Amino acid sequence: MMGPYYEHNFKTQVEKCEPPNQAIKAAMDSLINNGCQVHFGRWLIEGSPYVILFDIGAAAWNLDRWKGDLWNACSIGLPYHDREANDSLVFGSLVAWFFKELTDQLQDKPNVIAHFHEWQAGTGLVLSRSRKIPLATVFTTHATLLGRYLCAGNADFYNNLDKFNIDQEAGERQIYHRYCLERAAVHCAHVFTTVSQITAVEANHMLHRQPDVVTPNGLNVRKFSAMHEFQNLHSMNKAKIQEFVRGHFYGHLDFNLEKTLFFFIAGRYEFSNKGADLFLESLSRLNYLLRVQKSDVTVVVFFIMPAKTNNFNVESLKGQAVRKQLWDTAQSVKEKFGKRLYESLLRGEIPDMSKILDRDDFTIMKRAIYATQRHSFPPVTTHNMLDDSTDPILSNIRRIGLFNGRNDRVKIVFHPEFLSSTSPLLPMDYEEFVRGCHLGVFPSYYEPWGYTPGECTVMGIPSVTTNLSGFGCFMEEHVSDPSEYGIYIVDRRFRSADESCNQLTQFMFSFCQQSRRQRIIQRNRTERLSDLLDWRYLGRFYMHARHLALSRSFPGKFKMDHLNLAPTQGFRYPRPASVPPSPSASSHSTPHHSDEEDDDTYDEEEEAERDRQNIKAPFTLGAEPEGKSKQPLENGN
Repeated sequence: MMGPYYEHNFKTQVEKCEPPNQAIKAAMDSLINNGCQVHFGRWLIEGSPYVILFDIGAAAWNLDRWKGDLWNACSIGLPYHDREANDSLVFGSLVAWFFKELTDQLQDKPNVIAHFHEWQAGTGLVLSRSRKIPLATVFTTHATLLGRYLCAGNADFYNNLDKFNIDQEAGERQIYHRYCLERAAVHCAHVFTTVSQITAVEANHMLHRQPDVVTPNGLNVRKFSAMHEFQNLHSMNKAKIQEFVRGHFYGHLDFNLEKTLFFFIAGRYEFSNKGADLFLESLSRLNYLLRVQKSDVTVVVFFIMPAKTNNFNVESLKGQAVRKQLWDTAQSVKEKFGKRLYESLLRGEIPDMSKILDRDDFTIMKRAIYATQRHSFPPVTTHNMLDDSTDPILSNIRRIGLFNGRNDRVKIVFHPEFLSSTSPLLPMDYEEFVRGCHLGVFPSYYEPWGYTPGECTVMGIPSVTTNLSGFGCFMEEHVSDPSEYGIYIVDRRFRSADESCNQLTQFMFSFCQQSRRQRIIQRNRTERLSDLLDWRYLGRFYMHARHLALSRSFPGKFKMDHLNLAPTQGFRYPRPASVPPSPSASSHSTPHHSDEEDDDTYDEEEEAERDRQNIKAPFTLGAEPEGKSKQPLENGN
């Protein structure tokens, strides 16, 4: 892997070592002898990949000369005030220089494939191609530059893809030079890939090239796999969240925590792109439905999105302190009670319950109860926000009036910081938190892939996504009825905002109506979809892209025909044959029933085996596409 060098990160995240390959060492030495600083080591993450890191600051004295080289190569000029674009030019020039030295050393034995991600790395690709360096190149865009800007500005993006004046839109946002770098990299690459079908459509309009291969993002499923423990992990981590809720809502804890569901949204704070606007409006409607139906279910919704804050607010910290004080009081009284009960039983007496606790005990308990009295609503945010009055989430909470009142069935907790196990407020890592929740809600408008619902899936937690996210489109393609497997897909492409909002509200309301047993069945199904997202499968698309790049850059040596894998049938998960988890289709004939009531129509092992039968070696990677390429996974049922 190759990237920029930052001293602090290098010291804490990289184990320095010598390059095992002599050609790489010679290429690095050549740059070092010419006044550049290049570092080599193992990045201390899973897999421990080798990294080559270029010191951008030490080579910045070449910036003006390299700007001239870029202008001569492709007539793109960079303004002096755009630090990120200038850094990408310095980095790209060092990368192209390195590849020139490396290919001179190797002399085609072996050939080199370079995979560039995003426009910041694209300059190296453009310069390598303009200098005719013998290199097979792949460029991946995870989201188009202009697409992200347009969606953040509330443009009706997907309905007007063919109507945008691209150059004008980029110019008005003062990113025309960045857009030109991205487009140049896309057109110079031997193979152009993107992460989803929805982004492939976008790239075709924004960058004027149809991606050759779609390379979906995977997960290392082993990292998350908890065998059959994932249901136990859900219970354990749910208990931790319940403890936080007991403190946060002290004085207003008049709802049953055993009938409380935890929903969450997490990610970068892009209010409209991530669908937080739609989510909040849907929560308002869900609150209305639950109140009208006189439901005994309460929904606590967490917004985990980092924003500018001063620190934890006093009221949130006080809540956890009150909870701990109550717990300590209960423990001390319990010890006294237990000791007196024990002594009474030893004497062969049934204790007089009115005397077993003395007056001091009642005084302590009354003081503890009075300490829980609160004359204000529980706070909707856990931190002091710097831009409280203009913050989009807080402004919309004020608009819809969800202030954690006693009558509200939907409660909101905005945690404007990423989670950490060292936090004094909510001491949980993100993975623990996700496992403890019941539903992840990610109704994104602009989401080229969407790792958050993918992470929910491999942990067995149902999630809401949209047909404008890469993940949602991927699941629609591979699962016959995604909602039965705990993947709820909101239609944001072909419906109005109000219709999408009503659909999301209905998804959440239906989820609230499920019994505990139905949720357990659904989590089992959700977790079984994790094989779909495993890199062992999805990595094949990257291999295909590299083979394709080799066949295009070195056609005399590499032919795609020889690289065809044995044909395999594609696959789709069928709709589960057993009782569906939706309450409407599995209602009991008697008016009251237990959550634990047996249902003979559901056999978890039998259903799991049927699902496993549908996981064949799923991908067929065909020959080089002619015209519009046929995407893998389109063949077969």
